[in-house]
Amino acid sequence: MKERLNIIKVGGGVVEDVASLASLLSQFAAMQGRKVLVHGGGRLATSMAASLGIESRMVGGRRITDDKMLEVVTMVYGGLVNKNIVAGLQAKGVKAIGLTGADGDIIRSHKRPLKRVKMDDGTEQMVDFGFVGDVDKVDAQFLASLIESGAVPVVAPLTHDGEGHILNTNADTIASTVAQALAEHYEVTLTFCFEKAGVLRDANDDKSVIPLIDEQEASKLIAEGIIAGGMIPKIENAFDAIHKGVRQVIITHSDNIDGSRGTTIK
Repeated sequence: MKERLNIIKVGGGVVEDVASLASLLSQFAAMQGRKVLVHGGGRLATSMAASLGIESRMVGGRRITDDKMLEVVTMVYGGLVNKNIVAGLQAKGVKAIGLTGADGDIIRSHKRPLKRVKMDDGTEQMVDFGFVGDVDKVDAQFLASLIESGAVPVVAPLTHDGEGHILNTNADTIASTVAQALAEHYEVTLTFCFEKAGVLRDANDDKSVIPLIDEQEASKLIAEGIIAGGMIPKIENAFDAIHKGVRQVIITHSDNIDGSRGTTIK
């Protein structure tokens, strides 16, 4: 029988707010058993880029990463955000170890080719996302060895191509692909945590949580514009995880990492 593993993905809006981050780290530290934390940091990267006079561009909820933006996200994700989280967990007695995909060669990717993307106006365009990585493989054996040693991986949304290049990779994708790989070793629950109570029917009403979403319902909600922007890749990654052996995926508020409330993806 496989041991249980909780993979918690926390969004940038949470890790950039002092009170929200403190609450999340306390909950995560108290969580029993094997666990992994994957984090974002996009809002802080956007803010840092603006302070340096670098424009941020997003298409379909995903960041376009040119050479200057790559420098920013590497510093912010792999440095500032990751090490603040690691230090915060160490203070709570968690043997956290901060990683990017390049560390230990845990996540190898390739530079995304030109991709056809549906724009906000309904048209489709070919988009060059720049130095963005699409995951090729995850070294689940190495990650499992860290977990079994008592370490708690804290993974930043950066990968590498094996040829010396760091690539920006969507944090939800990191969480999903790591969950899929580790599903061979563990019974995995993947929880996406952010500032909302779950997937909302009305973005302005936290009480309008949709408790359960299957693929048919997801397609309908996307067509209606209820699921939009950055929520689309989150939903896509959730279904990818379910199809490839992850036991359960939950989308919920960062105050509820035990998954007792929120949206369950079926």
